[in-house]
Amino acid sequence: MNQTHGNMPHQDPDGTRLPIKLDSTSNGEFTPVPLSPVNQAANRLAHEAATQNAKRLALSRRKFLISACGAASTLLAFNSVNAAAGKTGGFFDLLPEAALEPQLAQAQIGGAPGEFIFDVQGHFVDPDGPWLQKLPPGSKPLSQMPKTGCALAAEPGAHSYLRCLGPDEFIKDVFLDSDTDMMVLSFVPSRPDSEPLTIQGADTVRQIVDRMEGMHRLLLHGRVNPNQAGDLDRMDELNERWGVSAWKTYTQFGPGGTGYFLSDDVGMRFIEKARKLGVKVICVHKGLPFGKQSYQHSKCTDIGVVAKRFPDVSFLVYHSGFVTGLPEKAFQGKGAEDGIDTLIRSLIDNGVAPNSNVYAELGSTWRYLMRDPEAAAHVLGKLVKYCGENNVLWGTDSIWYGSPQDQIQAFRTFQIAPELRAKYDYPEITPQLRAKIFGLSAARVYSISTDEVKKFISRDSIAQRRLAYREDPEPHFLTYGPKTRREFLRLPGAGQP
Repeated sequence: MNQTHGNMPHQDPDGTRLPIKLDSTSNGEFTPVPLSPVNQAANRLAHEAATQNAKRLALSRRKFLISACGAASTLLAFNSVNAAAGKTGGFFDLLPEAALEPQLAQAQIGGAPGEFIFDVQGHFVDPDGPWLQKLPPGSKPLSQMPKTGCALAAEPGAHSYLRCLGPDEFIKDVFLDSDTDMMVLSFVPSRPDSEPLTIQGADTVRQIVDRMEGMHRLLLHGRVNPNQAGDLDRMDELNERWGVSAWKTYTQFGPGGTGYFLSDDVGMRFIEKARKLGVKVICVHKGLPFGKQSYQHSKCTDIGVVAKRFPDVSFLVYHSGFVTGLPEKAFQGKGAEDGIDTLIRSLIDNGVAPNSNVYAELGSTWRYLMRDPEAAAHVLGKLVKYCGENNVLWGTDSIWYGSPQDQIQAFRTFQIAPELRAKYDYPEITPQLRAKIFGLSAARVYSISTDEVKKFISRDSIAQRRLAYREDPEPHFLTYGPKTRREFLRLPGAGQP
């Protein structure tokens, strides 16, 4: 491994990066959205607070920002600016003293005893995979990402910089710099011959983690686009050879840019094949539309139809149908024509009750909504109310956003304002509900015994490395995905379903 503590390069020694990141980074599936003036003001105040609070504690900015007080100080600054802007529907529930009292900050932001975090949507790049051979001569995919300037980029090879996004960095970001216990490796939409991460590459990462002893910390998806020639046939191999735990599909993706619905004949054949193979968990990208050509297939109108028809299949709706350009408010009822409301309307119209077989996943959705806590309150409130308290799942879409720790810390403290809870019958985010969202509900979907997993991961090699590493941590606080439209368009196949 390249990330042994003794060889760890010093990251951001001057403390120029905040531990909780409000920025325009995209996961590569949607065009980056610039920060609002409120977001910019929140970042400015957080930087000012970091300088002042570090001095009060006689710490360098860097030492302060990597502490629990640094994260608490940042979230408190966000609260202050959002409140001044009239955005009070959601907030980060922290005592002001947490910015200066380490024990209090750790208690409020460090996680509950016995916490289990199971991230059902993770990604990484295969830095040596055959997909590179399919690129035009001279192509430098992902070369604009900030992390691709790490020390590994100096190694031989035209694409050596991709090792900065490879297995070793993935393990550091996910298992050392965050409190994630388990993750599902997922896939981007692509043809079988041009995948930045292949099933073989994903299995290699899983084997690296497995060799570190203990229970599997990584599960694998099998990518299936049933409207693409050969994909339904490939499901047999994905199941038998690679032992996939679920299927991942993109209903917007297809030949010529034409997508499909799960309720179409081809979608039904896909679901029936999954049932036949005994892997009855289907993860479907909904929302975050790629473009206009197949936009309708990004909507969730088909989810309730297939959930009602196949009650023995679990449907995990990735991103929950979220669309960045739509303001999130209370459920619009019959007027719901787009975004998360199409998921809720589809469930209601088809009589799919809360806590049934449809699960709302938060990857990229929560990360984006951290910049607008009032919209976040409506989204979480709606999803728990209509999908069920057992059916909202934690996902981060990392490593595109770097380490998921900032998403974890923000969610640990997030609360829906009492006024919104009373007006719209939203739930309070209690410790019990938070624990379900963070991992307990996903464990049930994937038939995992959390007690068994915890027993192994508490003493495996990663747990030991994490303990040693955190005596002197070096988080980089960087994101990997595109931050501008220009960077987004330079991604392989950006915006093309």
